Amino acid sequence: MSILLKAHNIIFERGEEKERQYGPIDESMGKAAKVASLLCNKKITTEDFYKCMIALKISRLSYNTKHDTILDAIGYLAALDKFKNNE
Repeated sequence: MSILLKAHNIIFERGEEKERQYGPIDESMGKAAKVASLLCNKKITTEDFYKCMIALKISRLSYNTKHDTILDAIGYLAALDKFKNNE
């Protein structure tokens, strides 16, 4: 399966949800943004948090080009696009 199809399956079909049990990604990102806002003492939006997660995954590529890291970055990009289109 291509990495794009796998990312699609994870984000849009929730293909690994049964094993991971993380809940809806937009809801998780929203909760994480609220926690980050408290920790940073400034407003961090759900969109901001998506972008931070994408930045983290891309920064990790400078150390090691792991398939999972690339998959996560693609997944977060796709999820951000979905989030922005559903706002």
